[in-house]
Amino acid sequence: MKKITTLIFSLCLLLPFSNAQIRLPRLISNGMVLQRDSEVKIWGWAAPGEKVSLSFLQKDYTTSADRNGNWHIQLPPQRAGGPYNMIFSASNRIEINNILFGDVWLCSGQSNMELSMDRLKDKYPEVIAGRGNDRIRQFLVPDKYDFNQAAVDVDNGGWLPATGRHIAGFSAVALFFANELFEKYEIPIGLINAALGGSPVQAWISEEALKKFPAYYSEVQQFKDGKLITRIETKDSITRANWYNLLNSRDEGLKHHWESPLFNDAAWQPYSVPGYWSDKAFLNGAAWFRKTINVPAAMAGQAARLWLGRIVDADSVYINGVFVGTTGYQYPPRKYDVPAGLLKEGKNLIAVRVINTAGKGGFVPDKPYTLFSGDQQIDLSGAWKYQMGATMDSLPAQTFVRWKAAGLFNAMIAPLLNYSIKGAIWYQGESNTSKPGEYQSLFSTLIKDWRSRWKQGDFPFLFVQLANFMEPDSTATESDWAELRQQQFNTLSVPRTAMAVTIDLGEWNDIHPLNKKDVGTRLALQAMRLAYNDDKVVASGPLYQSMKIKGDSMVITFTNTGSGLLAAGDKPLQHFSIAGKDGKFVRADAMIRGKEVIVWNKNITQPLAVRYAWANNPEGANLYNKEGLPAAPFEAR
Repeated sequence: MKKITTLIFSLCLLLPFSNAQIRLPRLISNGMVLQRDSEVKIWGWAAPGEKVSLSFLQKDYTTSADRNGNWHIQLPPQRAGGPYNMIFSASNRIEINNILFGDVWLCSGQSNMELSMDRLKDKYPEVIAGRGNDRIRQFLVPDKYDFNQAAVDVDNGGWLPATGRHIAGFSAVALFFANELFEKYEIPIGLINAALGGSPVQAWISEEALKKFPAYYSEVQQFKDGKLITRIETKDSITRANWYNLLNSRDEGLKHHWESPLFNDAAWQPYSVPGYWSDKAFLNGAAWFRKTINVPAAMAGQAARLWLGRIVDADSVYINGVFVGTTGYQYPPRKYDVPAGLLKEGKNLIAVRVINTAGKGGFVPDKPYTLFSGDQQIDLSGAWKYQMGATMDSLPAQTFVRWKAAGLFNAMIAPLLNYSIKGAIWYQGESNTSKPGEYQSLFSTLIKDWRSRWKQGDFPFLFVQLANFMEPDSTATESDWAELRQQQFNTLSVPRTAMAVTIDLGEWNDIHPLNKKDVGTRLALQAMRLAYNDDKVVASGPLYQSMKIKGDSMVITFTNTGSGLLAAGDKPLQHFSIAGKDGKFVRADAMIRGKEVIVWNKNITQPLAVRYAWANNPEGANLYNKEGLPAAPFEAR
């Protein structure tokens, strides 16, 4: 009993000292970029009543922690510049170094915002290999969700410069956006990267703001139950493990080493790469593909790179029986390093095991399938051989708890709310295309919710409209992607918002198009106009303004026409459609007349509605302004 009493007494002596240690949020750390020309809040935690001092630019600021241990100091506006340091003093001392004042941009959304420069190192090798810019910095918010409470800090993270090896970890869209702004204004740029692949818009909205959406508000309440989450995740984990275990136990290719050059595949069927399984009526499961290639003497023994486009869903790749790489899901490009000494002169075998869990699997068309080393290259498209290793029922879909309503707001946005920002850039929408009709209301709510909680008024909010995706549509058709683009366009009614149109920057076969530079540039143009008040910048392509009916034609007027409208490619205007009394849209002719576009179809004498670029992938839509920026898709009635 005496020992226990002594231990408790010792802990009590240590507790006040421990609580008195001031602690800073991870955003307030070495290398941070603080917002110029506005009051800046510096905050943290200490023991209740603890006096906290801050020394900055030869001035001292003092405050005391409240009874909950919270404290903050408000710094007066500072001009762009640095580097500076700050010294915090209480019962302990903390020094923060290499601080810059500039413009801070929140960068959020789903995978196309999250996509890092590392993924694009073959698209932009000069950026990865370049010297970079120490005055552009990123804070990467860790991926996390919480349905029960708004977090006050993030678990980890720090400010890193866009230099050397750090460039690879930057959001590509955000980096190109920052590069454009720095080049024009030479002001330090801070990027707070809070994005998560696959996330729907409702995951980024606060619980309070979701009250007007009963289904999503109910979802928040449901997932406050940690036991429910555990049950769901345990069930999913067991289901997936059992499915893969059964697949592996059935797979004849694993049993008999179909990756080996010694295996005789003479009885296998021909297969043309690229191509999807469904074209061959394959079932779900594991299929094996083999191709024998002739390697020239110049490539023999050399390190090489193997590009296998994209594969749905997962793959494991072997050369001459040696494992060279694997990818577990469909989206990343398959780019594998082949070690020196593996390739030999003459015949070499490439074997690929492909696992498809559900739906349409196989090798994605219009992607690079090649083996290369230096100037030597071998085309891998065309004739292969295949054999099913095992067939399976579809793998049941899993529940992605991290995407549920409000969870990402609580864990990834709430901890940022004290940090002053210049504005936000947003690239998201793909995960809401199954219910496009609700997007404008949700997205507008998010913008207003964030602005209210940041308490910085109507800060600029710039967003990317969905890019073109899936197979091109040559006829007038309905489209969830087009409807969501319209909902994004309608969100421009929210004050101080702007939209970057990207229907010419996508890829039909990839939801993650590689051209992130032009996306960043178009966002930067919008920032120049909206956030930097540069009225000379043409920031956007034509935006629908109004229509009127003249006889059997429709006359469309636009804003943002720049120095004039243009039909790109020296072709007639494409992708306009109109509807009459029956409401059925058909392709229409169109021509430019000054700042207007005249649209008609000889078979419709009383047109009532018009659409432009209304498709999942409106390939060929060619209305631009002369500054080279595309018109936004629209529907008008």
